[in-house]
Amino acid sequence: MSTIHWTEDRTARSTRWHSESAAPPPRRIVVADDRTKAATAYRLVCEGTALLWRGDFHHARHLLSAMRRRADGRPARPGDTPQESFHLHRRARGHRARILGRLIVLLEDDHSLDLRRAPDVRRACAEAYGPPAGSMAVALTELLGVIGAREWRAKGVEVPALGARVHPHYGVFSPVRGEYVDLVARAPLPPAVPCRTAFDLGTGTGVLAAVLAGRGVERVVATDIAPRALTCARDNVRRLGLTGRVDIVGPALFPQGRADLVVCNPPWLPARPTSSVEQGVYDPDGAMLHGFLDGLADHLAPGGEGWLVLSDLAEHLGLRTRDDLLTAVAAAGLRVVDRLDTRPRHPRSRDTTDPLHAARAAEVTSLWRLAVRPSMSACRRRNAL
Repeated sequence: MSTIHWTEDRTARSTRWHSESAAPPPRRIVVADDRTKAATAYRLVCEGTALLWRGDFHHARHLLSAMRRRADGRPARPGDTPQESFHLHRRARGHRARILGRLIVLLEDDHSLDLRRAPDVRRACAEAYGPPAGSMAVALTELLGVIGAREWRAKGVEVPALGARVHPHYGVFSPVRGEYVDLVARAPLPPAVPCRTAFDLGTGTGVLAAVLAGRGVERVVATDIAPRALTCARDNVRRLGLTGRVDIVGPALFPQGRADLVVCNPPWLPARPTSSVEQGVYDPDGAMLHGFLDGLADHLAPGGEGWLVLSDLAEHLGLRTRDDLLTAVAAAGLRVVDRLDTRPRHPRSRDTTDPLHAARAAEVTSLWRLAVRPSMSACRRRNAL
């Protein structure tokens, strides 16, 4: 457990420090309030000093916005290659997050926020952090994310392929980009066998497991390695009335046994995430992608298929090549049966001010239908004898 220390009203104080992005506890802390000017605040945080806010909650949000405008006034320079541009962009975003994360607030023993005009954040914090265990300090940027997640969780995200809403929890990737869901909803089920069982690997909110159950798969087993995702998926399965048909198990990548269909939508970019929610997008060295490919043959029933849902954004950014992907498929004893493609519909693909606009505009999301190579199937049969 990390602890921060500061002096307030000539009294030495301390409390727990919590950061979802694993940011280290600030070493230098000064108390700030409504009298603190944006220019002063920005200078202090750039120098490494954290500001413990003791003023009006809405004034804190205004100060954060003013600091954000200053941080965004110096955009990252473009690189000579798409890969260099990506790394420079990530570095600049990380630096920005560290600076803005130095405006901090104190949550009381019951997760309440003792600031003027502060909203009641106790339920949102309990859902994100668990039951209160004493006071703790968090970045205001993180707390605003927690509050926003509570609103998303209550409202839910409409999923046309389900004709229903899915309710994402804090720290679980939300299915706001619907193209990958639509691919799973329209891809033809494996024709060689009746598709009675399916695995959904890295289920997150459970949205793809629900789509598969809606397509008539009798039993779906969904997995994830993140405890928050497992809780979220179970909640959505219950809300959708699929408790008897969808099982949520984990933490694991593959469940035990074999299935007629194994679906995986791994993180698309082989880079290090900086927070729990980024784990839905960034995967160091493509570990989950390779884990899925390497384990697929041993978890497919005869005649079954594996569906890999993957964006080619990493290829446009120079982080992975198409040959890298196809080589990994072949090395796992698999073959490509077919591929379904779709273009992105999210607003960032049309944002010409985005430093990565060229890559995003060219992005294609694909559903790769994979099967075990015949020679591999024969080898598996001999090993089973």
